[in-house]
Amino acid sequence: MEQKLKYSCDPNSPASEGYGSRMLVADNDSVLDWRDYFDHHTLPLSRRNPAKWPHYQPNYREVVAEYSDQMTFLAQRLLGLISESLGLPSSCIEEAVGEFYQNITVSYYPPCPQPDLTLGLQSHSDMGAVTLLIQDNVEGLRVFKDGEWITVRPLRDGILVLLADQTEIITNGKYRSCQHRALTNAERARLSVATFHDPAKTRKVFPAFEPPIYHEVMYGDYVSSWYTKGPEGKRIIDALLIKY
Repeated sequence: MEQKLKYSCDPNSPASEGYGSRMLVADNDSVLDWRDYFDHHTLPLSRRNPAKWPHYQPNYREVVAEYSDQMTFLAQRLLGLISESLGLPSSCIEEAVGEFYQNITVSYYPPCPQPDLTLGLQSHSDMGAVTLLIQDNVEGLRVFKDGEWITVRPLRDGILVLLADQTEIITNGKYRSCQHRALTNAERARLSVATFHDPAKTRKVFPAFEPPIYHEVMYGDYVSSWYTKGPEGKRIIDALLIKY
């Protein structure tokens, strides 16, 4: 606990970096999130401050920095392929997002004595452009598809790609962000590492196609809505749908 407190973040600030164990209430106060996490600010480089990251493993900070660089390259490549698949220049989505604000969040889901009363992470879609996830061999992640929750089989050597809300807006709904959640269990802990790629808070995001089906939004306003109202699936992005 002494080490956790040394790196603890502000639980009331979404911009805070470090260790946290925030419990978010969902489903009429009946279900709680069940998760410890450590958040690293890795991009832009002006935000990167390895002194705020743990150092109990001698090369931990160097590994995080290198992992950040490799995930950035992969995110750029993926957004380029999505752009090309829609007949757009390969740089279109990346230019619409602007400079990446990248966070790497390590999440630990301890065994839960009453898993029916908790979620590892409540149902939501990620706010930014694209999330790249690695996980251990313990099942827990579920995605919502065709009206049902589907368990994602963990692949220790695989990187799971979760498209996020701003990519859905930019592609005008041609690509959909992934609604997902994490379940707990009573016997086994689970570990995952998510790398988020988001626009700057001052970035205006809008569809690249006509007619638009989403309103333009300032990303900072989108984040504020996400944290003040709560995600509850995809209700934040659904609120931007244009009614013709």
